[in-house]
Amino acid sequence: MSRSPYELSTPPGVLAGLHPRLRAYFGPVPPGHVGRGEGVFSVVGTPRRWVWPVLAVFAWDAVMFPVWEHDVAFTVENRPVRVGRGARTGREARPPSGDAGHVAVRARRTFHFASGDRTMIDAITAEPEGLVDHLGRRGRLSALLAVAVLTTGPDAGALRLVSTRVTVRALGRGWSLPSVVAPRVTLTERFDDDADVQRVSLVLSAPLVGTLYRYEGAFRYAVVPDDGGPGPGGQHAGGQHG
Repeated sequence: MSRSPYELSTPPGVLAGLHPRLRAYFGPVPPGHVGRGEGVFSVVGTPRRWVWPVLAVFAWDAVMFPVWEHDVAFTVENRPVRVGRGARTGREARPPSGDAGHVAVRARRTFHFASGDRTMIDAITAEPEGLVDHLGRRGRLSALLAVAVLTTGPDAGALRLVSTRVTVRALGRGWSLPSVVAPRVTLTERFDDDADVQRVSLVLSAPLVGTLYRYEGAFRYAVVPDDGGPGPGGQHAGGQHG
């Protein structure tokens, strides 16, 4: 992968404002390498237990989980892949025969909950309409993301992704949810120089309801040779990756 989905779908110059330590995370993963990180989420889930039955449905497809926990250790693994539209986002993801597919980065975030490990799976792709995140093992839920790099204030150099359209794939086609009911995803990734860690915050909210799910925490990340195993995600590679 010579260019990452973020680079392919974002206007030239936008990513130039990223903090230098974030460029490895949002840049291409070289052939034969994998991005690995590990850290701790200060919070995961929602205390609003009436949402949990819905989250349990999404948990079956490795999207979200019916929990509300603090200080959750986690690991993340980013791998370059190519996927076809509507293809699964798991290890078996492949474009249709004869189709080059979309450039993608498949992420697996494993949460070490008190009840046991659970893994969230998604694939970020560069598509004609922009950056799209396909969520879950089969990618049936997807979000078109607006990309911005913050240039002023305490979070200067951070990347912010905001969903502008949410699509559910069913019956062989994609169905865009009306804006009056569509959930909104806001993700912010920034680098904390003082703590020497990357910080992430994700909030899923809905009109008239507010926050439905969130996680936030910090981790260290490195692009390392792919040995086929989980590896030590917290180590720096040549001091260049946060």
